[in-house]
Amino acid sequence: MPEPVVIVDYDPDWPARYARLRDAIAPALGDLAAAIEHVGSTAVPGLAAKPTIDIIVKLRSPSDLARAVERLAGLGYAHEGDLGVAGREAFATPAGYAVHDHHLYVCTPDWRGFEDQVIFRDHLRAHAATARAYGDAVTLVQARRRYKRRRGMVISLRERRWDAPPSSPWPCERGARRSDGRRR
Repeated sequence: MPEPVVIVDYDPDWPARYARLRDAIAPALGDLAAAIEHVGSTAVPGLAAKPTIDIIVKLRSPSDLARAVERLAGLGYAHEGDLGVAGREAFATPAGYAVHDHHLYVCTPDWRGFEDQVIFRDHLRAHAATARAYGDAVTLVQARRRYKRRRGMVISLRERRWDAPPSSPWPCERGARRSDGRRR
């Protein structure tokens, strides 16, 4: 079962965490990187988010990917491939960090998603009301997911209880009848 997503209130340390990570990644990539950006909800002041820093690096040339993979490996990042998003490569968080401390992605210069993420981040930063509405929507989605997960657990437990073997100590699980005559 996948780990539940946890949304927390904005942490004013997130920009500093990003800066520390960028300061380690930038020298390793050197001139291969055209841009290194902090994207995602942790990049928007005041916005509740998963406490995971999302970093995206835009390469100067598509031919630089192999060298970028090699240089990031020197920092402990393991290349995970595109994970189904062509033009964007994912890297596993190195040892010494919490599993979901940060996500690092490297993209080719022509990958449209880079600009999309930066534009979306900048829009939320510039429009507080939109950022609040977005945050409320994310919180609502998470609440619904928690409800569905809990509901699924209850249903699973209920199914196990009704399907218990005849040796079960629960009378309702041994074929006992309810007061209305239906089998429990």
